[in-house]
Formats: sequence, structure tokens, C-alpha cells
Amino acid sequence: MNFPKLIASLQRFGRMLPELVRDVSADDCRWKAPNGAWSILEIVCHLADEEEFDFRARLELTLTDASAPWPAIAPEEWAIERRYNEGDLSPAIARFTSLRSQSVLWLRSLVNPDWSRTYHDPQVGSIRAGDLIASWAAHDYLHLRQISKRMYQLAARNAGEYSTRYAGEWT
Repeated sequence: MNFPKLIASLQRFGRMLPELVRDVSADDCRWKAPNGAWSILEIVCHLADEEEFDFRARLELTLTDASAPWPAIAPEEWAIERRYNEGDLSPAIARFTSLRSQSVLWLRSLVNPDWSRTYHDPQVGSIRAGDLIASWAAHDYLHLRQISKRMYQLAARNAGEYSTRYAGEWT
């Protein structure tokens, strides 16, 4: 595993996300696609919650006590219960970037972590610490794709009677 590259990826995304959504209007950041998929604001709130309650917390537990139960997470339910789409984008971004900076500092402080330490989850099965950090970095880019799709859909919506077909189809 290339630990420094994974940390660099996590750090890069922490800088990239605010730039990506900086000038998205309040209405546009709350806009949901016709299929009900998460808005940009909901995605950002999810990323902040994942940063606080999922990846770092679970990785730390796996590295220190792989037999300790992982904290429960409920991303879909949290989006509704925590009313993500009623919040404001700027504080959500600030929360994510602050948490991500703390995570990167914590990761850089680790000395010879045992990436093979394994947690046994009843639903996921066996997952190693190395699997968690790799998944953490990959998770960012799944949501980058999701935000990009929302922005593509917004461009199509804003085109009105005109077509975005010349740009290419989203697949």
C-alpha cells in the first residue's frame, strides 16, 4: 500500500471540494434530481458526517482495538433526520474541511500502523485497516462523481428548451 499517496489524496480532496462548490447558489445546492437523488448540499453534509463518524472513527478503532464494536452509522436516515437539505452550504463545507484537516494530521501522526489488523463486521465481513483507508480515499471520488452529475443535471435544467446533447450524454 502507498500510504503517503492515500493521505495525499485525502488532503487533495479536502482542498478540492470547497473550490468545486464555492459559487453554487443556495437554490442550486439544494436542488434534487427528479429521481430524488441527493442534492449537492446533502452530499457535502454526508461527507462531513462520514468524516466524523465513519472512516476515521472506524479506522482508529480497528488499529487500536479491532474487537471493539464500530459506531453505528445511518447515512440515508441521517440525511432526513438531520435535515441536510435545509442547512447552508458554507458551514457544511467548513465542517468537512476542518474535520478532514484533523483526519490528515491524525493519519500523518501514525507510526508503523498495522494495516492488516482486521475488524469482523457481521454485515460487511472481515475488513482490514488498509481496506478502510483505501475505501476512505475512494469514497471521496464516488461523491465527486455524484456532485459532478448534479452539476451536469443543473446545466441541462438551466438550458431550458435547449439541449446539452452536444456536450455528450451522462452515462
